[in-house]
Amino acid sequence: MRELEYPFDPEELLKKKKSIKKQLLSDTSVRWITKKIAILGGETTRDIKLMLELFLLGHGIKPTFYESEYNQYYEEGRFPNPALESFSPDILYICTCIRNIQEFPEMADGMEAIEQKKAAVVEKFRQLWEHLDGTYHCPIIQNNFEYPYFRLLGNKDASDPHGRVNFVTMLNCAFYSYAQTHDNFYICDVNYISSAYGLDKWADPYYWHMYKYAVAVPAIPILSFHVANIIKSIYGKNKKAFNLDLDNTLWGGIVGDDGAENIEIGQETSLAQTYSEFQEYLKLHKQLGIALTVNSKNDEDKAVSGLERPDSILHRDDFVSFQANWNPKSVNLMETAREMALLPESFVFVDDNPAERAIVEKQVPGVAIPQMTEAEHYIQVIDKSGFFEVTQLSQDDLKRTEMYQENLQRSQLQASFSSYEDYLKSLDMKGEIKSFSPMYLSRIAQLTNKSNQFNLTTKRYSQNEIEAAAQNKEQITLYGKLSDKFGDNGVVSVIIGNIQGEHQEELHIELWLMSCRVLKRDMEYAMMDELVEKAQQKEIKKLVGYYYPTAKNGMVKEFYALQGFTKKSEDEEGNSVWEFIIPDNYQKKQHVIEIENC
Repeated sequence: MRELEYPFDPEELLKKKKSIKKQLLSDTSVRWITKKIAILGGETTRDIKLMLELFLLGHGIKPTFYESEYNQYYEEGRFPNPALESFSPDILYICTCIRNIQEFPEMADGMEAIEQKKAAVVEKFRQLWEHLDGTYHCPIIQNNFEYPYFRLLGNKDASDPHGRVNFVTMLNCAFYSYAQTHDNFYICDVNYISSAYGLDKWADPYYWHMYKYAVAVPAIPILSFHVANIIKSIYGKNKKAFNLDLDNTLWGGIVGDDGAENIEIGQETSLAQTYSEFQEYLKLHKQLGIALTVNSKNDEDKAVSGLERPDSILHRDDFVSFQANWNPKSVNLMETAREMALLPESFVFVDDNPAERAIVEKQVPGVAIPQMTEAEHYIQVIDKSGFFEVTQLSQDDLKRTEMYQENLQRSQLQASFSSYEDYLKSLDMKGEIKSFSPMYLSRIAQLTNKSNQFNLTTKRYSQNEIEAAAQNKEQITLYGKLSDKFGDNGVVSVIIGNIQGEHQEELHIELWLMSCRVLKRDMEYAMMDELVEKAQQKEIKKLVGYYYPTAKNGMVKEFYALQGFTKKSEDEEGNSVWEFIIPDNYQKKQHVIEIENC
């Protein structure tokens, strides 16, 4: 919904929140992810909650909320709380502010006294976080502290240990240290957000004294937008790739008309510097595993010539896919998505032309389309939109662009074989299929939240829930890794099954997913073989599988049938139940991957 995309109008959202919510919920095409979110507030949180709900609904997440009493964040979170325990949150958001710091340094304090005051604040929050983690086992989002709205010492407030600015900086650094050593703990950077908004407006004392809002009411949608970005990232709603126009987007001018020698790029003019800076910003995203692709109405040789300039930051080999032709850009985007085994909605379409943006928006629903205006603001528009909010950064993420390029090499190799089985054998594939390992828990959790197409139940898991599954003796868990002569795909498949039945002879599969980048390479059959072996070791006689249809996972509707399961039931919505009676002489289904297991 355009009203919820950056740059949005905060005051319009506050005025129209009810009608926008009604419009979002009326969309029958959305299969909602339902999540329970507890807000523990050190200030009034009512409108923060209402705005957070809108942004989450915009991401396909339908929240229900628990809201603490005013300024009871510590009491309700630190001590036994039957109401919160009964609510059983999926996410805990601690919405605190500088006004929750009860004691600041005084001018007469020595360094020891200042350190003790800092330690007391940090220890109070540490005890809160540890109790919440141990009790609720879910992700925690914690605000850091905004700077004070006055500086008693002027500029020296930042450097003098007695200054409140200095004290807040020390506290924030302690919070960051905790986040660096604790998974599933995330900082909402209110300190930066308030500075970007304007601290004087953000911390307007009127709203505190009138309503006990530490954040000015007009800024509440800004705060909620950033909290929603963290939550949608936790649940795999980030974008994965840029789909980039060239002319007047990556450089100034039209390369086909002006020639590569005359386009604006480099350091010769202020405009050229602007485009160079934008290219550098885009290239930085490759470090996060964000793929860069081109979608340009151009002859390919002319398009490439613009990237061959020695002063161009980006070059042809920085792009996983390069569509430079005269096809509609919506068609090119769909073809790029097919090549990369991604959903079209995984892309951010960046184009200076509003007509092209409008066509793609209409033809390819779900694609993010930032409103690009002046070139000097390109970076701000994309950066503040939160398309790629980082909550976990795995080794697989760091190698993702390389993985996409390796997949294209595999596709090219496939075309040279007449026999598909010969092609698979030529890849020299090696797989690793084992029970969940601590080394891969973060990646496994990430995969459960990102995989939409090859995902039979589309259930989402936090890392805490994955850790619990790994330790649960009543569950069978498997992860699968796959590598070949082109490279390592990392963890690509996950299964979680619950042991049930009167005699513990049934395994009910609550999750089976696989990354589409290894589709049709027999990894699904290798996982089935290992699942059967694990089940037989536990004297399980029957596997029970479930398929819950969504708008995105139709490709696996008949997956269980291909594995030899029998459909036992199907309701009007297409939800189906399948059974597989494990034969004593089960014959393995795959023969092209060398499997390491245990």
